[in-house]
Amino acid sequence: MDTALREELAATLTEPGESLAVRLDAAVALAEAGDARAFETLVMVLNYRDPGLADIAARALARLADPRTARAAAALATNPLRTSYALPAIRLLVSLRAAEAVPALTQTLELLLAEPGSPYRRIALECVEGLGELADRRAVPVLRSASEDARLREAARIALARLEQRGGQEAVE
Repeated sequence: MDTALREELAATLTEPGESLAVRLDAAVALAEAGDARAFETLVMVLNYRDPGLADIAARALARLADPRTARAAAALATNPLRTSYALPAIRLLVSLRAAEAVPALTQTLELLLAEPGSPYRRIALECVEGLGELADRRAVPVLRSASEDARLREAARIALARLEQRGGQEAVE
């Protein structure tokens, strides 16, 4: 992508009155070009209520490979006021295999397990599955707790078995 086009796309990100869709398109294009100016817009959309848009932002953030991404995703995933919008951030953390992933997923899952009848079963399930994918021994206590929840029991058992099968790394790569 040439410099002039990148500058035009970057200007779109802050242009007053520009729609979210246009800003997101510009940010995705910049992310594909490795331009860090896309980061702020993509994180904003990752935190957006529309899961489809947040998924697009998560994929673009993964491609951008900005070192700030994992920290931002962890902050969104662990914010109890944004739990209903945390799914794309959780999936992004798992795909990045970032150092922040296990602590963030563990914290989110612990909060959800502490709320009997939490309406965020899908978020809790994604945390359990993500922790199984990451195969980090630090997740064992929270996965054992999740296995006591009837709604998460099977997924937690699978995650624990995966962790055991993979040897349970001490920390994520």
